Amino acid sequence: GHYDRLDRFYRQLWGEHVHHGLWTTPGASPEAAVRRLARRVAADAGLGAGTAVCDIGCGYGAPARLWAEEFGASVTGFTVSEAQYDYATRRPVDGPRPTYRLRDFLANDLPAGRVDAAVAIESLTHISDPPAAVREAARILRPGGRFVACVWMAAPSPPAWARRHLLGPICEEGRLSGLPTAATLHRWATGAGLRVRRLDDVTSLVRRTWTVVLRRFGRALLTDPAVLRTLLDPSESERVFARTLPRIWLAQHLGVLRYGWLVATRP
Repeated sequence: GHYDRLDRFYRQLWGEHVHHGLWTTPGASPEAAVRRLARRVAADAGLGAGTAVCDIGCGYGAPARLWAEEFGASVTGFTVSEAQYDYATRRPVDGPRPTYRLRDFLANDLPAGRVDAAVAIESLTHISDPPAAVREAARILRPGGRFVACVWMAAPSPPAWARRHLLGPICEEGRLSGLPTAATLHRWATGAGLRVRRLDDVTSLVRRTWTVVLRRFGRALLTDPAVLRTLLDPSESERVFARTLPRIWLAQHLGVLRYGWLVATRP
């Protein structure tokens, strides 16, 4: 519901990728940065021609289309948002056409050992039971298959004020089930029988995303009357998300909100 009701604004503020950019080059544009993140995920997942990959929380399908067009991968994406599903299925693709499922990944119908790679870009914390999602990812992987997850995380021991005024409201307003620490994320992976190859904190390379989003939001407030109408509409429950944008910017810059990059394999 959150994504369906804010569909127009998500694409306006984030673009169709709806995930962080990776700024390994300081002067890169936001568009180049989000594509760089998707390409780095593809490299870590070992994507290539004919690779079967499951995109857990595929959003508008932009990463899936990039992986199909640039790597020749065969992608199956899951989303619970009707608006995202409708958009993804209408977009053209110059490569193997991704398959999209309007379905909860926790109730997926993929057989065990079905895919070469499973990917979750910023989707695990939107799932009601993240450890179960990681177990499902492990189940559908073939032996030797790779799981790559980009995950919003909490710092190991954030102070009480940060939990109360930043992390707690970010979860509530952003419709997150919670924010794991790096140790928790590692435990989810090993508990699912995966072998963790790498777990990096790349917060410093992605946090510029929120400066870009806040600038776009300010510009939209000045130029798009629909944005202001939504914010002033007391019947629109999702308008609270506007408050979480500066919270996320501040939380990342203070170091209490982290961005984890997990690469694991099924033995």
